Amino acid sequence: MYYEVALIGYIIDRLFGEFEDVKFLKHPIILMGNYISWFQKKFYKDSIFRGMLLTLSLVSIVFVISYILSFLDNIFVQGFLASFTLSSKMLYDAVKGVISSEDINIKREKISMLVSRDTSNLTNSGVNKAAVETYGENLSDGVIAPLFYLLCFGIVGAFVYKAINTLDSMVGYRNEKYERFGKFSARLDDVANFIPSRITALLIALLFFSKKAFLEFRKYGKKHESINAGFPISAMALSINVKLGGPTSYFGKIKNKPFFGDGKKYIENEDVLKALSLRNRLDVFIVSLLILGVLI
Repeated sequence: MYYEVALIGYIIDRLFGEFEDVKFLKHPIILMGNYISWFQKKFYKDSIFRGMLLTLSLVSIVFVISYILSFLDNIFVQGFLASFTLSSKMLYDAVKGVISSEDINIKREKISMLVSRDTSNLTNSGVNKAAVETYGENLSDGVIAPLFYLLCFGIVGAFVYKAINTLDSMVGYRNEKYERFGKFSARLDDVANFIPSRITALLIALLFFSKKAFLEFRKYGKKHESINAGFPISAMALSINVKLGGPTSYFGKIKNKPFFGDGKKYIENEDVLKALSLRNRLDVFIVSLLILGVLI
């Protein structure tokens, strides 16, 4: 287990986030995204095989580079590198930024940077619902999952996971362009997130002290078309007593998603803040767990 590296990485991410102000520092996720865009321009074809080549090539490149970097024999350097796989501060700041304005057009613009659904006609409640959903789901993708693979396999595991997750976020869509090309990436992401998504749901329920969420998140979560995303979303909905999901517009078409949770449908800014209140509890839990791991 890599408790020391994970602890240093988590603290660095929590304090400094994505290092956006450091102009000369190119975030690894941006580099991965650049490679995916380049590959599509050069080699895209409506083919599962081409999509598989993209996935295997990026994962291989990331594996080799991170494996070489893993030989850097300095725990603080390892922790610094590990922080690039975590997104706790960025996720919190981005979601909180959505409700920082009362102007609905500004809120729509900000939420559009975080979700793939159509946002131009979202109501205030619709924007807030999207914010809560993305916070719940991305607690898994951006915090718990990379931390899980970091603890199990060091920075190699964490960076390979981020490569898989970045691929899914860019090409893992069920639309005309990516249905076949992105299928391999999407399925690999399903496998990689299977355990972390369920750990995330359990943590949400436990840290909110919600018996209802603990007992019922599976019932709602399995209704989601994704085998993973529904669990943390459902746990969040049940914990803060709102109803998420429902009919949602993607690429101009309404998708009749199931509802997650049985609370109120109209979601206010205060509900988003309640969801975000999980961060401090999660920080205490994770840091305490990692310190315990270091000491033992």
